[in-house]
Amino acid sequence: MNKVVANADEAVKDITDGLTLMVGGFGLCGIPENCISALVKKNVKDLTCISNNAGVDDFGLGLLLQHKQIKKMISSYVGENAEFERQLLSGELEVELIPQGTLATRCMAAGYGMPAIFTPAGVGTEVAEGKEIRNFNGKDYLLEYAFDAQFAIVKAWKGDTHGNLIFRSTARNFNPLMAMGGKITIAEVEELVPAGELNPDQIHTPGIYVHRIFQGSNYEKRIEQRTVRKREG
Repeated sequence: MNKVVANADEAVKDITDGLTLMVGGFGLCGIPENCISALVKKNVKDLTCISNNAGVDDFGLGLLLQHKQIKKMISSYVGENAEFERQLLSGELEVELIPQGTLATRCMAAGYGMPAIFTPAGVGTEVAEGKEIRNFNGKDYLLEYAFDAQFAIVKAWKGDTHGNLIFRSTARNFNPLMAMGGKITIAEVEELVPAGELNPDQIHTPGIYVHRIFQGSNYEKRIEQRTVRKREG
């Protein structure tokens, strides 16, 4: 039951060229910083990354984009990355933009073992082009398939040696769904504790979904858009 590995390098050792990854986080909050850095160092290529966002130019998935390691991005928000924009417009990067709720539900469907979902999001727009539309009770819905990702890499606040995870605040938006959806799920945590120390009522992702876990280090926790109030006087 002990799922602990020594570090990020060991955790991602069998992620190879051409695979599909689910990458947790919301904006720059709760992203698996150590795993991303290990993938940059490993120089794995032609990745398909399923993520809420594409990071920024010098952080998060932006690092993999910077080194031309991502072949395709499947995301719902990509507005903070100039290198992403450049690669998209030049045809270097394949991009699939998905409504955020659809992205989340396709992750969840993968975790639940459901092959597909029907959703009203995107009906009547470019999102619906080439997709099956079915009418239920007078309303049209798109058929969307569950994601098929070989790996999911996520970041949690706390975890135990059995792989049970607790997330904090905004980091809880996509990490739990993606932790469920990967065929192999790798979790990096800020604090790793022995099994039995976490309150079962507080666990967001049970260890059955997690295959490898390690305690990360040197987290930057950047803020994507910092807005501050001017000091009075």
